[in-house]
Amino acid sequence: MATELDRSRVRLAELVAALSLGIDLGFGQPMEHVLRQCLIALRIADELELAEPERAAVYYTALLVNVGCHSDAHEQAKWFGDDIAIKATKYDYDMPSVSGAVSAMRHLGGRGNPPLHRLRVGLAFAVSGRRDMDDDVLAIHAAIAASLARRLELPEEVAIALVSAYERWDGRGWPDGRKGDTVPIVARIVQIAEYLEVAHRLGGDAAAQQLARERAGKQFDPALCALICDHADRVFPGIDEVEAFDAVIDAEPSLAVTLSGERFDASLEALADFVDVKSPYALGHSRAVSELAAEAARRSGCGDSEVRDLRRAGLVHDIGRLGVSNAIWDKRGPLARGEWERVRMHPYLTERMLHDAESLAPLGQIAVAHCERLDGSGYPSGLSGPAISRPARILGAANVYQAMCEPRPHREALTPDQAAAELRAGVTAGRLDGDAVDAVLAAVGHRVARRREGPAGLTPREIDVLRLLARGLSNKEIARRLVISPKTASNHIEHIYAKIDASNRATASLFAMQHGLLSEFEAAEPLATAS
Repeated sequence: MATELDRSRVRLAELVAALSLGIDLGFGQPMEHVLRQCLIALRIADELELAEPERAAVYYTALLVNVGCHSDAHEQAKWFGDDIAIKATKYDYDMPSVSGAVSAMRHLGGRGNPPLHRLRVGLAFAVSGRRDMDDDVLAIHAAIAASLARRLELPEEVAIALVSAYERWDGRGWPDGRKGDTVPIVARIVQIAEYLEVAHRLGGDAAAQQLARERAGKQFDPALCALICDHADRVFPGIDEVEAFDAVIDAEPSLAVTLSGERFDASLEALADFVDVKSPYALGHSRAVSELAAEAARRSGCGDSEVRDLRRAGLVHDIGRLGVSNAIWDKRGPLARGEWERVRMHPYLTERMLHDAESLAPLGQIAVAHCERLDGSGYPSGLSGPAISRPARILGAANVYQAMCEPRPHREALTPDQAAAELRAGVTAGRLDGDAVDAVLAAVGHRVARRREGPAGLTPREIDVLRLLARGLSNKEIARRLVISPKTASNHIEHIYAKIDASNRATASLFAMQHGLLSEFEAAEPLATAS
């Protein structure tokens, strides 16, 4: 097969901006919070007349400043119940402060949990929990963000600024207690811009100026605070009305970085790794699903470009997990209905994060359907049958198999044979696509029978008959097309009706559509016009 050229192009700014939407969700902030803080930081940089290299460092630092904060979401959920809820309090208090510490303790054990449970958690936290939540955690967040910046091959100035993102003007920050102008100017600008966005969104210019006055010389550079107090009219105008994603992409530094080929793949792998670190149960999941889906696509006869898109969609298929608390992902018991509803949203969040970037949107269209099922029982949209694309079916089967082979908080990892049996059961029940499952199982070395039962126990020949029947062909035409006798065709139809509990062509056709049985038929030679 001739190799198809990879013409995919994505601007690095688009990739980082898309990731920033997940950071918003993980902090309980409205989407585009980080994008707006980036615009505010750039306006401050312009007021200071920073040179283009420094402006570029401000741009990417603002987009990545909190990207490492989900790395201890497992521990936060363990002690405080909802990691997103506890992170959402960040902007309510100065750091460090007594009021902030008191607020955190109020979340200990998880608000809404029984008092006895919260007491037990509190006692355990007093003994060992502080190791999980000490000041070094912020240093780790900053180091992880800097590591991602380096993997994305951003300028070293960005990594340096990210390492200093939690330093303070008064020297009471982390990790090194830097003071005054020893904190890089890029970090100082980004830090104040982050808090200003929240204050301005909630209370306008006055609230932003009040924040600047109250924390001048403490958390923030007093010169930057003075700039905000004196020139709010130049920093904030239109910040709430602007189309933030487009505005941020348009504001990208002049030497725009375009990713393609191997560098595009490497950047997506970096994002996948940083998303998977959110839960110890998901480590390496996205990479594994990506490779499995790509190999299954090859075995299904997909072209090079489709295989490539599936590999990339596999890398990003779970980035919407950032918007769901680890109190749900890492829960050891059954999920309540409300918790399930939040889980059902994560593919939708993935699609929304990728939607605005032209080169990433097609990946989102595949990823959003990886939890849909042929019988309509999946999520987020309850799609069924032909509404689920072939790439999404393959990705869905690969995701199910890989997840079953990994431990989860409520069960141990299944063996490969057990996982294969579960997938085949999904085919029999009409949830998973048989061809996709066969390709996934073949990709991991399972033997795949040449003849496979379809939904409701239909044989391959009965599926062929059903496809033609659904298109309105008579018994004679079906017999002629399949080179069988009309009597045999009639017998097949009777067996089909009995197996799928149908009584006429219309109900049989609905079954065929619901279970995705028409796709191969569409690719066949054109049908003769029925007489």
